[in-house]
Amino acid sequence: MATHHVTTKWLGDMAFEATNPGGKIKMDSDPEYGGHDDGLRPKSMMLASLAGCTGIDIASLIKKMKVDIDTFSIEVEGDLTEEHPKYYHTVRVDYHFYGLNLDETKLQKIVDLSLEKYCGVMEMFRHFAKVEVRILYHPN
Repeated sequence: MATHHVTTKWLGDMAFEATNPGGKIKMDSDPEYGGHDDGLRPKSMMLASLAGCTGIDIASLIKKMKVDIDTFSIEVEGDLTEEHPKYYHTVRVDYHFYGLNLDETKLQKIVDLSLEKYCGVMEMFRHFAKVEVRILYHPN
């Protein structure tokens, strides 16, 4: 069983620095909550983690399946509950693929493999949020 470890240090006011094997991330809140708007927001980082996890899967699968694209991007939006503790109850994930001859069948399969088999962050999100997915193709 793999174990991940992150160390988070308080920097004063509402700022923190988290360290993991890949580097450091600074977190802060906006001035309304006592921060200085000088770092990433913890909840938004969850959305970025989801995009990063599925994105890494897709980049790997595009290479393995020899799919020709120019680039791709992932947009993630999350709707928070009204009551505390606020958490994402609905998350929308939009995959944007760009290229001349996009193989939509293969790209659909790649996204499905990430969502259903490989992306552990997606699986975690499914335990507390409704996840809506769209794939958008942009021929150049």
